[in-house]
Amino acid sequence: MSNEGYRVAVVGATGQVGTLMLRLLKERGFPARDIVPFASERSVGRELEGGLVVQGLSEEAIQGFDVAIFSAGGSTSGQWAPRFAAAGAIAIDNSSRWRMSDDVPLVVAEVNPDALAGHHGIIANPNCSTMQMVVALKPIHDAAGIERLVISTYQAVSGTGRKAVEELIAQSHALLHDQEPPAPDAYAHQIAFNALPHAGSFPEGDDHTDEERKLINETRKILGDQSIAVSATCVRVPVVNAHSEAVNVQTRKPLSAEQARELLRGAPGVRVLDDPASAVYPLAIDADGSDEVFVGRIRQDAGHPGAIDMWIVADNLRKGAATNAVQIAEILHERGMIGSASAAASA
Repeated sequence: MSNEGYRVAVVGATGQVGTLMLRLLKERGFPARDIVPFASERSVGRELEGGLVVQGLSEEAIQGFDVAIFSAGGSTSGQWAPRFAAAGAIAIDNSSRWRMSDDVPLVVAEVNPDALAGHHGIIANPNCSTMQMVVALKPIHDAAGIERLVISTYQAVSGTGRKAVEELIAQSHALLHDQEPPAPDAYAHQIAFNALPHAGSFPEGDDHTDEERKLINETRKILGDQSIAVSATCVRVPVVNAHSEAVNVQTRKPLSAEQARELLRGAPGVRVLDDPASAVYPLAIDADGSDEVFVGRIRQDAGHPGAIDMWIVADNLRKGAATNAVQIAEILHERGMIGSASAAASA
């Protein structure tokens, strides 16, 4: 790094997550001398907050960067992340394109930062639902091992994008004013005042959605244990932002609810809110805008003596996407891995 800092590219800078990435790089004081936003051709030349001007992706434009943070979809990252890496940058990708590649570390800052040492120029950011869950599961897995997880998610519409948020608001407004709601577009059915057992898409021949498969496969990779049995049902709910999850954790060694509560109280990135008799537990409206993972309703499973139940909530746009990507960049900086590491990866 020069005395002035790194050159950082943000690819997909005009989207919900990309916009947040730009803001967090500034707010968290990441040592960047130059931040360059990239987006699709229709956004090229657009001036963003702070006077940053959107650039288009080209071989010439991507030269000379130290870090490239992606939130532009799998097709774009599949094409351009390797090119940034070949040009000497470390690419941190928020799409699903690289997550399950054997030679690409899948990293959550509080869970497996040491996996960064194995990168070859590309690092993957997990799915938002997986991300918040493994932050809470890490201390439990370290203390008692995890045999099986049964997960039900309650996912906010912001995870689908701005158009889904607008659709929820428009449908809700219409229904509250005794009007016919707009036809669904972002989802297969009306989302307002409804719950859809269909978050993500159904790949051909699969009775699980891709969101459910991400929870299954990414959790095992991040925790480094392919033997963990995972059952997942992902539900889209009429909440604007912040995902909630009901998670049943069967451990390999005995672990009481109180022991789990104490482990979580000492875990990085976790905030325990667990006094249900006083109506204190994590809420989506409280997690919105926060970088913490909130955990509550921690209790012994009434149907299995070796399992506990918990409720996990986090802002899916922040910790579930943008914040973790910036945290990865911060760890790379703190460990002196930017520059020499990326150059070695592209050699």
